[in-house]
Amino acid sequence: MPSAISGAHKTLPLPSYVEVTALDSGRTILVRLNDRGPFKSRRIIDLSRRAAQLLGYDMAGTAHVRVEIDAEESLMLKN
Repeated sequence: MPSAISGAHKTLPLPSYVEVTALDSGRTILVRLNDRGPFKSRRIIDLSRRAAQLLGYDMAGTAHVRVEIDAEESLMLKN
């Protein structure tokens, strides 16, 4: 769903929450991982269109980001 704030990661547990920070702007959002990917080399995460808009790089297509798992939110999601 393009309006959801979601993402895809190759190895982190599904479902889980990660904090994604755009390194050039410092913007940070909490993203629910609900899929596997990305399948393009050199990418660590794929984000929904809405998540990319909130980080301010939806028009650029890619950005340098930091991804950190939110262990507490992810544990609550699991339970």
